[in-house]
Amino acid sequence: MSKLPLWKQLLYQALLLLITFIVMFPILWVVSMSLDPRDVARPTELRLIPPGASLAAYARVLDKPTANPVTFTELTFNSLKLAGGVALFSVFIGVTAAYAFSRVEFPGRQILMVGVITVLMLPSIAAIAPLFVLLNKIRIDVGDINFILRNSLWGVGLAMTSAALPFAIWNLKGYLDTIPRELEEAARIDGAGPNQTFFRIILPLATPALAVTFFLGFLAGWTEFALSWQFLTDPKDFTLAMALWNLTGPWSGDTPWSVFSAMSLLVAAPVAIVYLLLQKYIVSGLTIGSVK
Repeated sequence: MSKLPLWKQLLYQALLLLITFIVMFPILWVVSMSLDPRDVARPTELRLIPPGASLAAYARVLDKPTANPVTFTELTFNSLKLAGGVALFSVFIGVTAAYAFSRVEFPGRQILMVGVITVLMLPSIAAIAPLFVLLNKIRIDVGDINFILRNSLWGVGLAMTSAALPFAIWNLKGYLDTIPRELEEAARIDGAGPNQTFFRIILPLATPALAVTFFLGFLAGWTEFALSWQFLTDPKDFTLAMALWNLTGPWSGDTPWSVFSAMSLLVAAPVAIVYLLLQKYIVSGLTIGSVK
């Protein structure tokens, strides 16, 4: 490979620095506002270390971010349950369905796959009304128990899983198609059953696709707002995204920008941590070289 001329290297470096600045500038602004004790009504300047910088906004968020009687820990736990549940169920159900679409020939296979893709193309927001009506009909009234599936994290999680499944099936099916069938044939010759082949051969090789699907499902559940806002009424079931929205006022001057910025960073941190934990798995080509 020929070495690039110096002027091209400098041009590429300058372009990369420009892209880095564009990406990092909003983040630096949010960090700066979270440290600003003045709580300005309309942020118009960027100072990396504002006058009198303090962590008071973070302390307020960690105590009780909004006027609702719910703590940051409870909000985080609700978001974790929602995001983790959606990610796990969409991956578990999605990979089994994707394996069937990829390996099993059955009547109506192509029609069902077209149906999955069709649902995938529909905006999830369009399903709020029918999901609201459907889940609102599922009730448990026994003594003092008055449980409505719609008005619970279970209902929101179920609705979100139904929206995440089409993508999970489509994404995992495409990756499973790239895994050579010869590996399964070799496993069957060695005496492995269908379940052993699936769990010991297919799933380890599909780790990158599973990691990507899990991360995107977790991200969707963690940042979900529309369904939660429409379905949930009990503050004890509120999520971090809902609490963040509650911090905004009708006008710019009514929003506590320092607290809002601090909470924004705290809400974004778990997603970044999950991504870093899964980063080494989000690669392709684990099957390269497995079959000569």
